[in-house]
Amino acid sequence: MVKIDRRIIKSREAIKKALIELMAHQDFDHITIQQIADQANVNRATIYLHYLDKYDLLDKMMEEQIDELKKTSETACQLEWIGATEVFCEYFDTHYPFFSLMLANSGSPYFRKHFLRFLLEAFENELDMNQVQNQDMDPSIILEFTSSAYVGVIESWLKKESRVHHSILAEQLGRLLERVM
Repeated sequence: MVKIDRRIIKSREAIKKALIELMAHQDFDHITIQQIADQANVNRATIYLHYLDKYDLLDKMMEEQIDELKKTSETACQLEWIGATEVFCEYFDTHYPFFSLMLANSGSPYFRKHFLRFLLEAFENELDMNQVQNQDMDPSIILEFTSSAYVGVIESWLKKESRVHHSILAEQLGRLLERVM
């Protein structure tokens, strides 16, 4: 595995953090590369060294989060529903600035679509059609319902100023998933 220079990692993290901070105060379409560079305390050339433009930066940030969710899913899927949702809810809480922007506040339909697709695939592997309440139902409807409800609950939680602790959300969401899946 190729080791990446720490300066590169620090620059990329500063650039991503800068974009999130800027998006919290203004619409993405109005943000310039110069503003990102100023906020990150790097040169414009540094941004262009790593990203084609601000759209590429945002796309890569979204891809990284989905990839991290997939890695997290590999571990979480070994747990029962409540334990698994605890892992995810802690992840959402830790990465609150990103998820609150992508799902709750200004939102990104592109990210939401990929997040839903990720959930559909993850839930598909967990769906128990042998449960009495699922036996005469169409699996695709159960999966769409569960994925959409999950995203809706996370969006609602992210929007609240006084959110319940992520462990409370996880426990209740896990209990709901146990009933449906």
